[in-house]
This record gives sequence, structure tokens and C-alpha cells, in this order.
Amino acid sequence: MEAHLQRAYRPGSAEDFDRLYEATYRRLLSTLIAVLRDRAAAEDCAQEAYLRAFQAWPRWRPDAPVEAWLHRIAINVAVSHRRRERLREAGEVLRRLGVPVAPDPTESSGPELLRELRALPPRQAAALVLRHVHGFTNREIAHSLGIPERTVASRLAAARARLQDRLGWMRIPGTWRPGGVASGK
Repeated sequence: MEAHLQRAYRPGSAEDFDRLYEATYRRLLSTLIAVLRDRAAAEDCAQEAYLRAFQAWPRWRPDAPVEAWLHRIAINVAVSHRRRERLREAGEVLRRLGVPVAPDPTESSGPELLRELRALPPRQAAALVLRHVHGFTNREIAHSLGIPERTVASRLAAARARLQDRLGWMRIPGTWRPGGVASGK
């Protein structure tokens, strides 16, 4: 191996980053081609990965293997690229087929309930609608919203509590009230 390739890399050094690029580009590109199965997409992702790595280069710590660090950045870029591609494909299918016409589930709700649902914080409202309108499980809601299942449970509890407080006058006599007793009046 040549002497200039054996020297240690220094974070923030443009010269060292150039050396890193020359030493790793082919391996990184072949990794991305294997992940993406598309050379053009792999080249785009490699370019993005090196750009991100260069921006983070001053913060790289020499105790971490530089090529592993660079590959982690590249894999993250490739995963994001694949996610965007899947969303783009789904959008194309929807454009081609059209969005199915479904009845508005809020049309059967009273105007008071709809108004209060719209007054909820958006994250709570989303969890509530996914659960009670669409019938999703906590796991499905968590996956849809990109949050932990425990967070789903707390958002649902907070949304229900708020709705119960604000719509308490609509409660049917004799129904259960959390933390209280059945009302007979």
C-alpha cells in the first residue's frame, strides 16, 4: 500500500477527505449497488453520502473506523432513497387508479363531537381517528405515526380524557366515567 494511504486521517482536513474518497469510493459504490440494485441510484446516493460525510467530517472521531462511519452514512442515504421511491410508486398507483371514494366517517358524528375532535392536538387526533375510525391496533398506529406503542397509548388516553371532559354533558345517564361512578342523572 502506498505511504500516503497508510497515514491516519485527520477530522476536518480536506486533503485527508480527498484521500478517503479515493480510497473508499469503489467499495462504497459497490455496496450501494448491491443494496439498491440500480447503478444510477447508487451513484446518486454515493454522491449524497460523500456530501453528508464531508459536512460531518470535522466531527468524525479518529477512534471510530472511518470506512465503517462512511458506510453507515451511505446505507442511511440508501434506505431513505428506497423509502422515497416506494412513496413515489404508491403515489403513481394512486394517481393512476384514483383515490377510492369512501364515506366521510365524521358525517355521522354530531357537530359537537366533530368540533371537539378538530380542537384536539393533531397528534392526539391522529391516534384517535386511526383507532376509532379506522380500527388500527396500537402497533399499527405506532408504525403509521413512527412512534413507540407506549406513546400511542398515552396519546389515546389524553385524547379520550379531553373529549370526555369537554363532551361530558353529552354522556348518557348511567354510563361509566373514569375515576368516578356511574351517573344516574
